Amino acid sequence: MGLSNFVAKASSAVSGGGQAQQSPNAKQAAGSSSSTPAPGSGDDKIPEGANADDTEVLDDEPKNMLLAMISQLRPGMDLARITFPAFVLEPRSMLERVTDFHSHPELLHGAFNLETPEDRFIQVLRYYLAGWHIKPKGVKKPYNPVLGEFFRCRYDYADGTSAYYIAEQVSHHPPISAWYFVSPEQGLELSGELRPKSKFLGNSAANIMEGESHVRFLEGVGAQDGEYDITMPNMYARGILFGKMVLELGDTSTVRNEKTGVHCDVEFKTKGFFSGAYNAIAGKIKSPKGEVGEISGYWSDAMELQRKGAKGKEVLFDAHSADVVQKAVSPEDQQAPNESRRLWSKVTAAIKTKDMDAATDAKTAIEDAQRAAAKEREAKGESWAPRFFKPSGKGGEWRPVFSLPQGDKAAQREAVRAWIYGSDPEPPRRDGAAAPSPSFSLSNAGAAAPSPALTADSESFVDAPEADEAVVEKAPSAAPA
Repeated sequence: MGLSNFVAKASSAVSGGGQAQQSPNAKQAAGSSSSTPAPGSGDDKIPEGANADDTEVLDDEPKNMLLAMISQLRPGMDLARITFPAFVLEPRSMLERVTDFHSHPELLHGAFNLETPEDRFIQVLRYYLAGWHIKPKGVKKPYNPVLGEFFRCRYDYADGTSAYYIAEQVSHHPPISAWYFVSPEQGLELSGELRPKSKFLGNSAANIMEGESHVRFLEGVGAQDGEYDITMPNMYARGILFGKMVLELGDTSTVRNEKTGVHCDVEFKTKGFFSGAYNAIAGKIKSPKGEVGEISGYWSDAMELQRKGAKGKEVLFDAHSADVVQKAVSPEDQQAPNESRRLWSKVTAAIKTKDMDAATDAKTAIEDAQRAAAKEREAKGESWAPRFFKPSGKGGEWRPVFSLPQGDKAAQREAVRAWIYGSDPEPPRRDGAAAPSPSFSLSNAGAAAPSPALTADSESFVDAPEADEAVVEKAPSAAPA
């Protein structure tokens, strides 16, 4: 069903000239009060103190469609099975969205040689906080990956070293995305999983980000630290019923190292009705010896560190002066059928040309294929087997079915390449040189399985990133303050 037909049908469900009906508890759940503008009041000005790039006002047609969908919801309802319209989507998969956190590699390069566990911890914290400023304009959400979908890329650094990234959707009920990033020559290995849960809160929608990320140094004194564990803040889309929609990060994210005992609870502050500011963070770094320092600032702008005993603050990260590293991605015609950009290329192309009818039709076709594949597996008594990950970590956490072999850095790098790309074409190097040919024996790295066919059993929408043929793409630049 095209967008126009859907809007015509959905608008009839909206009472009061396009206003969604709310349950008696919806207003309370949304945190509204007598001073909150009423629906239809026309108060669509940018909220005071908000970044214009973090806000969005919908035209009448998509707003009526969104309100019609929301009118069927109740506060606290799980949104996992709700099919969202294409106009709310960022044109790339969540599997690719994670690459934003690897956009500033210089923050970790060489950090394993820092002498104190506190200094190494600060660099890991700096690296993690540096990934949040990269986001699309407005209030958008990336595509929910389908079961078996994967995204892979390579980073080429100025010193001739490289890093590889692979992410895969390993489960749909519940939705779980697993990812792995490794740079043998830089002595770095990162992994993690995302378990998002969406909730309707009245005038807001919350994306609860469960799961952990891990950073590990492979050499130097930092190799003794073991893993640095990181949890995520939650995401909130405010003003979805009335006013101007605003994106916020909220609640607490924890960065900790069990072996050294250094940790930091980072508070992502949401703006209060009468006070506070958007995008603010705060947190204290603590170790077994006592307080190390305090962080403050804005994740979309500049963050500072006040070390214990130091006279002045130092810049922890400045989003406006930082360079974003490029990633190399194979052209779509060389990708596997279930590789993110190829999988969602029609949806992405339609979104970029603002053809929401075509985007909705392409998205629906993918969803129908997912359901059909799930029914076929069920009829055959088969279960889905992920290609790159298995639940082998603590508490059943998904980890890669790969470990770096013993040997020199070149052999390790080739082992990673062979595991992720196998016989598939690897993206050309930035200098135009061809990628190294597959020659490494996978005896101790795990054989690269053939690309599985497109199958997934999703009830929710999905969509994708840039559908162009550019081999090397730069992530979106930081939004101005």
